Amino acid sequence: MMEEGSGGGRSNYNRMNDAKNERRVGLIYDQRMCKHRTPYGDDHPEKPDRITVIWNKLELAGIPQRCVILNAKEAKDEYICAVHSKNHVNLIRNISSKEYSKRNRIASKLNSIYLNEGSSESAYLAAGSVIEVAEKVAKGELNSAFAIVRPPGHHAEYDEAMGFCLFNNIAIAASFLLDQRPELGINKILIVDWDVHHGNGTQKTFWSDPRVLFFSVHRHEFGRFYPANFDGFYTMVGEGPGAGYNINVPWENGRCGDADYLAVWDHVLVPVAKEFNPDIILVSAGFDAAFGDPLGGCRLTPHGYSVLLKKLMDFAQGRIVLALEGGYNLDSLANSALACMEVLLEDKPISELSEAYPFESTWRVIQAVRQMLSAYWPTLADKLPTKLTDQKAPPHILLSSSESDDEDDDASKIISKDLVQAVEDVVEPILNLKIEDYHDEVNSALWRSKLSKTDIWYAGFGSNMWKSRFLCYIEGGQVIGMKKLCSGSVDRNPPKETRWKTFPHRLFFGRDFTQTWGPGGVAFLDPRSNSEDKAYMCLYKITLEQFNDVLLQENVPDHDMNSPLFDLNALDSILNEGSIPVEAVKRGWYHNVVYLGMEDDIPILTMTCPLSAMESFKSGEIPLCAPSKDYADTLVRGLVEGKQLSEEEATTYIQVASTKPL
Repeated sequence: MMEEGSGGGRSNYNRMNDAKNERRVGLIYDQRMCKHRTPYGDDHPEKPDRITVIWNKLELAGIPQRCVILNAKEAKDEYICAVHSKNHVNLIRNISSKEYSKRNRIASKLNSIYLNEGSSESAYLAAGSVIEVAEKVAKGELNSAFAIVRPPGHHAEYDEAMGFCLFNNIAIAASFLLDQRPELGINKILIVDWDVHHGNGTQKTFWSDPRVLFFSVHRHEFGRFYPANFDGFYTMVGEGPGAGYNINVPWENGRCGDADYLAVWDHVLVPVAKEFNPDIILVSAGFDAAFGDPLGGCRLTPHGYSVLLKKLMDFAQGRIVLALEGGYNLDSLANSALACMEVLLEDKPISELSEAYPFESTWRVIQAVRQMLSAYWPTLADKLPTKLTDQKAPPHILLSSSESDDEDDDASKIISKDLVQAVEDVVEPILNLKIEDYHDEVNSALWRSKLSKTDIWYAGFGSNMWKSRFLCYIEGGQVIGMKKLCSGSVDRNPPKETRWKTFPHRLFFGRDFTQTWGPGGVAFLDPRSNSEDKAYMCLYKITLEQFNDVLLQENVPDHDMNSPLFDLNALDSILNEGSIPVEAVKRGWYHNVVYLGMEDDIPILTMTCPLSAMESFKSGEIPLCAPSKDYADTLVRGLVEGKQLSEEEATTYIQVASTKPL
């Protein structure tokens, strides 16, 4: 027996060494990295549970007992400064000792970042842990390793934290091996980033460095998917001596699964890796391309990840380091991580997918990538045979609206049955998916088709009074002052009509920090009417389907939408009840849907806090807080551009709403 150490309050594990052929696989997990969390305990996709569910899953499978358990160590500033500016390193080192209001102010200026009293330690441990395992694999003390770390890293750039990432863990480890430990003989590193988002920070770090071959496959959608720019397009190949050493495979759409990723491995990554012949492979192992991930929208299975990893083990004598990046569906995250650990331990033979075909768009992207890179990698010069690229999955099954306005339940059942049969006969063997998983998509398509036929007026009383801001919920994106992007609705058609009305309800401002706007209060509406109150509202005529997507984005963006949050039955009920709290998103601040009347025989709906929250606002349990200037300016723009008030009148309206007692 051989003990290598433990960390973070875990039980110690010993690794059996009596099996000569068993690989020495390292594992790092430290509960101290759970200290990085949202400052007010709000739910967030990048949460401490992400690493604990992985560790618990591995423990249940008996994995740690078979691994070398390593202690997490904080990275030294000198190693981090090889990738980040001194200003950035100083900021992250000291951020947790600052007053919470100053931390929140700093976070509000960054893109998709939160900070708390545990952020500094977690960031240093994450970077140090990846360095630790990378060095031991490079030395030959370990065959491979997995660093279960957070916060993730691949979005973090030279002078900026972004996209949940504080330090670029994988880039720091690669730089450490190349520049700090030349005696290890690591001269060429392959970085594979299979996170669903582009590894913009890693790309920029090694943009001109031929010692690092950076490969990223990610959802891109022509710059519409986060980080929402063209850095991840296939034309971005590096420059100077690093030209050709930066490979991007940008998906044109979501839903890409095992067959799509396998095709990219076989026809882009594997041929180039053979030519490059790396000394070690570092994997930015994000699992947000997994089936069911709320942010990714792709369909990789645990088995798919195991096949991809197994193919990488043919290079660098199997010297591979996995560092956790994204992954926000806790079940698929844990299952995918376990599948990868079983590959590193060489538990069992991995069978490839034999009957699955990629999407047509996947072949299009692969051929574009090969053509772009063929000048640098001759192995990609040959055109793929038509016989191969003709093997593609059928187009997505789309549900068209019925000609009749009176779809009854029986008709829906027939449609569902037909679609399920289509899944069984065609889609399942081609995409290698489970029938029960596809049922969710069928259900989603059915309710969306049905609710798309019903119009409602959505009444915006806060920042959504500015049409440009509201369109972020429909089309995706962000406006000035916003700190993060909106995902948008599935149906991105703009509102059919816009009107203004006033209602006898009280506008006020509460809470003191949001991820979207940073410090300051945001608008709420008292759900009870009062003839002495007057609230301006902008009415948008949208479909009930779109209203569901807006309701989701206003509350709990990571909730799955296999069924609607607010259906036709709820619409009928609210006409009598006046308001309905939506239980599925009750963690959100705006989960109470309120009925405000009719306009042209179409119901007017808004969303605000429940009555119970009103009492908490009054008692001070939930703070009342004036809005920030950026947020207030958004309301002013809406009122002025909507020709309801002058700029002076609008400013006064907001000031009164933020100072008048409840």
